[in-house]
Amino acid sequence: MSSILKRVSIKAQSAGRPPAAVELRPEGALAASVSASGAPLFAFTGLPAGALTPAIDETNLHRPDLVSAAIRSALDQVSPRTHAVTLILPDTVVRVFPLDFDSLPAKRAEALPILRFRLRKMVPFDADVAGVSYQILSETETECRVLAAIVPGPVLAEYEAAVRAAGYEPGAVLSSSLAALESTNTMEASMAALLSSRTLTTAIVNGNDLLLYRTLDLPENPRQRIAEIQRGIAVASAYFEDHLQARAQLLFYAGDVPINEFAGWLDEPALAVADLVAAPESGLVTGLGSSSIAAVAGALGLHGYQAVAQ
Repeated sequence: MSSILKRVSIKAQSAGRPPAAVELRPEGALAASVSASGAPLFAFTGLPAGALTPAIDETNLHRPDLVSAAIRSALDQVSPRTHAVTLILPDTVVRVFPLDFDSLPAKRAEALPILRFRLRKMVPFDADVAGVSYQILSETETECRVLAAIVPGPVLAEYEAAVRAAGYEPGAVLSSSLAALESTNTMEASMAALLSSRTLTTAIVNGNDLLLYRTLDLPENPRQRIAEIQRGIAVASAYFEDHLQARAQLLFYAGDVPINEFAGWLDEPALAVADLVAAPESGLVTGLGSSSIAAVAGALGLHGYQAVAQ
């Protein structure tokens, strides 16, 4: 998966991603860095309820001072080697689309207006002032398949301002699920589920192609929430079988709910559920609680998974 997603960043430095990342979520800021020796460090700083509420059409940071303080606290504890960091946004605020074109200009400056024109019809916000990035997945003489990511301009500005107020610079920006998908480098057809407190994102990757990327907003009612998760996984499984002519046998999972509990919700004995990234046994500066490290691990190029539930 990392082979096709590593360049799909809303904003990326030409020299590559920084050796530090911070993921922002309603619960708090999760930071990670890679030391000069190559060892990863992780730290988490919580936020009070209501300080950050992800949305594409309204203010996200209701207490930007507290969000900046949480970013500073989490990052300072992992001692990043530079002030530039990869900023990871909630899936709620980023829209991701696989798009097909007959062709696309090779120059980014010429390709972006074409992408924005297509995306205007697909997102409920102003695509002309949005943050947009893309990566060509495959290209022939008659077809160009592209993976595009877009986030509302005012929303992106909010999050970037919070990082700068914390004393750091957003050197790259990713959605949580795109970052998490980079934590595995398998080239086999794979299905993944990325669960947050507010969304479920399902994805299917086959070699260098992203076949499915779907984010669902989840209801607060626990029973309705589980039912919506079950439907989301069922839709992804059906899509996998229809397009690959085989039943999915393994589901990569990342989320704040324990993997065994999540697997129990699905009630699909034939589908094994594997951690996208196993919980770290070292490198913890603070307690992480139930926080998944998949997004920050993927942003830093850390790989590995462990199958633990069926």
